[in-house]
Amino acid sequence: MISIAKDAQQKYREKLVTPQEAVTRIESGSTVIQPLGAGEPPALLAGIADAVKTRRLRNITMHAMLPLANTLKTVLRSDLPPEIKWESYFFSGVDRKAYNEGRATYVPNLFHQAPRIFTEFGQIDTAIATVSPMDRHGCFSLGVSVDYTLEVCRRARQLIVEVNPNMPRIHGAGFLHIDEIDAIVEHTAPLAEMEPPVFGSEEERIGQLVAEMVPNGATLQLGIGGIPSAVTKYLMDHRDLGIHTEMMSDSLMNLILAGVATGRCKTIHKHKAVISFATGTRRLYDFLDDNPMVEALPVEYVNDPAVIARNHQQVAINAALQVDLTGQCCAESFGVSQYSGTGGQLDFTRGAFNSPGGMAILAFSSTAKGGTVSRIVPTLSPGAVVTTPRTDVHYIVTEHGVAQLKGKSLTERARLLIGLAHPQFRETLEWEAKQIGLL
Repeated sequence: MISIAKDAQQKYREKLVTPQEAVTRIESGSTVIQPLGAGEPPALLAGIADAVKTRRLRNITMHAMLPLANTLKTVLRSDLPPEIKWESYFFSGVDRKAYNEGRATYVPNLFHQAPRIFTEFGQIDTAIATVSPMDRHGCFSLGVSVDYTLEVCRRARQLIVEVNPNMPRIHGAGFLHIDEIDAIVEHTAPLAEMEPPVFGSEEERIGQLVAEMVPNGATLQLGIGGIPSAVTKYLMDHRDLGIHTEMMSDSLMNLILAGVATGRCKTIHKHKAVISFATGTRRLYDFLDDNPMVEALPVEYVNDPAVIARNHQQVAINAALQVDLTGQCCAESFGVSQYSGTGGQLDFTRGAFNSPGGMAILAFSSTAKGGTVSRIVPTLSPGAVVTTPRTDVHYIVTEHGVAQLKGKSLTERARLLIGLAHPQFRETLEWEAKQIGLL
């Protein structure tokens, strides 16, 4: 054991460089892929931005999902020369702004297919990632971003890691060995955080309705937002819930800490919370560190609909921006303008429906823009992306109730969905439904 540790330490010293030295390994005209969310490596990103600013690095393509503050302050700065082609697989507020300014584009994808898309339909010249400090076995944890990052790191022509003691060491599959790494930089910085959202009365009512649908012993998938936070508030009296979700949040952590999510009734990975990435507060990151109750696994496994379906009573809870009267769901664009991404919504909708006793729930407030716009519409806005086809939609929930759409005709669907709309829009929706032949 001592000789193994000494050998790993020697290799570590040999590969240790400054961020500026590491960035010189990146060639102009090449492709760079960074992790999702809080896995972004700030020192390496700052080094890339500096190299672009001085024109040492030109014409590079960068790929990511859900970039956060460190990306905004570095490679997506609007004052940089236009040498970075930014390709996003899921917009955050950071690259959505760049997209609206014509400095970024979007790559359509299903989250569970992202690793294959990166490796089979593109090239990975350089992978960069934040990792936890090396352990005595010569291994580093990818921490909060295993998702597509693990496969990308292993398939890249070169891998540069940024060692940050603030990155939690999370159990599961997200480990890299010193022999897989080409260069190492050290940088201590807080991970990007996302505070739990505040929710209002509409979200609270939706949270109550959804929580009432969840049986004891169910396994949950939840995203982030006001509605998921409200749902978990009303799940605190449940028993033996499980977690199999792409994203670990503070809300799900609270279910574990309260003894509500024990995983005792899970069909696979019993007693374990299975995740693909985590985004939240420092409290969440500290909770995840060396916690044997949580396993971070690659997204091609976690989000595989066939794997999801192996969980009995899998409940998937996702959101929508707009739903038409036949049940088509748009969760990612405003008309032709891309707003976020498909993410794992369709993965979990299909997986949960095929789970024995499972449910796929789309939950959203019935109105937007201060109550002036109905999210339930006769037809989707021109160019709106169908995130979840009407053939896949199972349950729809708004603050006005619950509708189960499977097996329902177009006429039945229209009536049910009009009943979920805000009362001020129901008469108009009924008239429009008649004009297009649904009623």
